[in-house]
Amino acid sequence: MTTFDFSPLFRTAIGFDRLARLADTAQAAEANSYPPYNIERTGDDSYCLTMAVAGFGPQDVDLVVKENTLVVSGKLATPPAKTEILHRGIATRAFERRFVLADHIVVQGADLQHGLLSVSLKRVVPEALKPRRITIGSAQPATTQTATIEQTVANDSHGEAQAA
Repeated sequence: MTTFDFSPLFRTAIGFDRLARLADTAQAAEANSYPPYNIERTGDDSYCLTMAVAGFGPQDVDLVVKENTLVVSGKLATPPAKTEILHRGIATRAFERRFVLADHIVVQGADLQHGLLSVSLKRVVPEALKPRRITIGSAQPATTQTATIEQTVANDSHGEAQAA
């Protein structure tokens, strides 16, 4: 596999620390493939992360969100019974998976059923950052307003002269 060294780019860049961490995390993630997972788009702004965690219960799995990173870790609290294992195909080793979350992605909840951990995620954009429509008013030009005011004053004074 080809690896890229981005360090020359970051020597002169300021404020791109998150991008550097993202590149480092992506390279490290390729080496670790346990436990397997799927990421699905379930709607315009909603996603579902599904991880195969056979043998782990809800009390054995931790989900932590910190600084736009979702960390899913698992460790069996009680070791399996001491029996003679002839073939081990179901891994029960401790694991830790990190997922970088985009801005405004929040974890809505998690379920563990039939050995699959499902984590619901949703993009929630604050009202201040959403696009908003600005209404355009139709103001009269200043010369038209002045002419209208002069005409109104003239009509009022003309009407007073006729009444007297």
